[in-house]
Amino acid sequence: MKGVLSISFFFCCLLLLLDSSISLPLCVDSRAPLTLNKTLEFCPYNGSTCCNSTEDAQIQKLFQVNNVSDPGCASILKSILCARCDPFSAELFTVQSSARSVPVLCNSTVPANSSQSKTEVEDFCSEVWNTCKDVSIVNSPFAPSLQGQAGAPAHANATKLTDLWQSKTDFCTAFGGASDNSSVCFEGEPVSLNKTETSITPPRGLCLERIDNGSFLNMVAHPDGSNRAFFSNQMGKVWLATLPEEGSGGTIELDESSPFVDLTDQVYFDTQFGMMGMAFHPDFAKNGRFFASFTCDKSKWSGCNGRCSCNSDVNCDPSKLETDHGAQPCQYQTVIAEYSANSSGSQPSSVESAKPTEVRRIFTMGLPFSSQHGGQILFGPDDGYLYLMMGYGGGAGDPYNFAQNKKSLLGKIMRLDIDNIPSAAEISKLGLWGNYSIPNDNPFSEEKDLQPEIWALGMRNPWRCSFDAERPSYFFCADAGQDLYEEVDLITKGGNYGWRVYEGPYLFHPAQSPGGNTSVGSINPIFPIAGYNHSELNKNEGSASITGGYVYRSTTDPCMTGRYLYGDLYAGAIWAAIEEPQNSGNFNSSRIPFSCARDSPIQCESSPGNSLPALGYIFSFGEDNKKDVYILASSGVYRVVRPSRCSYACSQEKATNTTTPTPSPSPSHATRWSVLSLYLLLQCSFLLLILLDFM
Repeated sequence: MKGVLSISFFFCCLLLLLDSSISLPLCVDSRAPLTLNKTLEFCPYNGSTCCNSTEDAQIQKLFQVNNVSDPGCASILKSILCARCDPFSAELFTVQSSARSVPVLCNSTVPANSSQSKTEVEDFCSEVWNTCKDVSIVNSPFAPSLQGQAGAPAHANATKLTDLWQSKTDFCTAFGGASDNSSVCFEGEPVSLNKTETSITPPRGLCLERIDNGSFLNMVAHPDGSNRAFFSNQMGKVWLATLPEEGSGGTIELDESSPFVDLTDQVYFDTQFGMMGMAFHPDFAKNGRFFASFTCDKSKWSGCNGRCSCNSDVNCDPSKLETDHGAQPCQYQTVIAEYSANSSGSQPSSVESAKPTEVRRIFTMGLPFSSQHGGQILFGPDDGYLYLMMGYGGGAGDPYNFAQNKKSLLGKIMRLDIDNIPSAAEISKLGLWGNYSIPNDNPFSEEKDLQPEIWALGMRNPWRCSFDAERPSYFFCADAGQDLYEEVDLITKGGNYGWRVYEGPYLFHPAQSPGGNTSVGSINPIFPIAGYNHSELNKNEGSASITGGYVYRSTTDPCMTGRYLYGDLYAGAIWAAIEEPQNSGNFNSSRIPFSCARDSPIQCESSPGNSLPALGYIFSFGEDNKKDVYILASSGVYRVVRPSRCSYACSQEKATNTTTPTPSPSPSHATRWSVLSLYLLLQCSFLLLILLDFM
């Protein structure tokens, strides 16, 4: 590295610097920070950091090239260059999706709602200016690209801040920013966040109302923003339903005899098999594209024809695999197929049924065994790509170590572009598993050993993942354990979540390893943010299997706001995890009592000797367009409602929830941000026109 790229800054747009900030420990390449056992040689970071020893040495060389003679300025410059190692470097070095040469320097001395740890975040930007303004810095990272406008007139050999910038005000307008509850700034030391102890007090309880008796595996809010949602069962039927008002006494309006689409002829249904996921294109209201993820049996359906995931590329020979519950290796396959709700003369939003005719095969892969194959699909709210959650494929203890094998797609979260489909020849050349392309910023672009589809690895059997509706960079996945621990992971680009080296936070010792082992020291595992031991639920049998949920963002129960809800399949417990400190990536989890509202439209059943409602099995959670959260259980559909309906105390309920508004179509999260971005752009343009008028 011979220098640092200069970055373009428009004065008016920098006024919007904090509007889109969302803090989360992430590195500039969108990966999670590393965990080191020692302090870096040059940069004073240890424990959690975004630099390894090689990157630390590169920063040291860059600092030496800057050739700063003044000790005070040299110390400040070193801290600024080393900020790339900060666990929050993605936020510090990225503003409005544009990379920066310098982190956001704190320039606010009275941050009333600062999330950072000091009671007063120092005016570090002024300190940088005052200390370094007359000091020569070769290849200065502070050089403006709009010289003559944002900075001083261009000087070919300028090395001092006073030569590059007209004043401290201009300098700090470009490089400075304040810390608030949604952002961080750099003050010369590693970012540290405040703790707000009162926020971790768990709610009194979770109040539910039962609004349907049906048993469903998936729920997806209608993309048009209305009070409708799609429900699907494991056998392969999808229904379009209307959701009742909370507290209205109504139930779900769904005609069981008239499904939206019936895929049962293609889906193979059994205890471990069936339709595992469905997703609707972000532009479904215009293009009618929707997708189903299911398992098929190639002995019963000719369309079940993908190649086997056990192959020579991953050091697996299918001829050496024994039958599993009577099935041959790769007799069962995971499929993602595309369908259409477009019909003659009708908008997709008004269509109430679709043909089960496959438009396009997105993905097909044979499964080595008959369990642990995940199958959920989701569209990323920010990037629009399709995420596929894949388990390790079965067999006790992942005997072939598929989850850690970077050439295998088993035990992985994949990220696919289904809007740009290559030609058949290109698909064959690239060795893809169907009709999709690879996003350019998938982790393979930085780690050549990874298969290009892979977004994260080391998963055992991810069972229900979700993006936080308010902070889409928070991507939660519950991962079912083997014998000991059930976990919740915060998924990041290229993250390795440990299986089968670890089961949750514990080292795992497989009984057999025909596929080889992965050593503990060869990976940097990301440990769970929450979870529970099997013995917590069933001390005798240890039965447990996690079901992931959602971060609660509805106003219906304000005491649940911001908490990630998840449960156990056997319906004996539900937990709420809260981030503490806010934006830190650290979570505290509490088991939450739950009960059924006295005025529930359908009365809940009770279990003998148990005060909890008898939900049966908790298969999944759901979320509607108002961000109300639902539990999809074997005994019916339950919705989280106002706590007072179960006599739970919530001091915020009265002020926040006097009445429940009538649902109306509302824009999606992405649409709301698009509108906000357009508004901010217009404001920015208006300011720029005013400035130009005075020039």
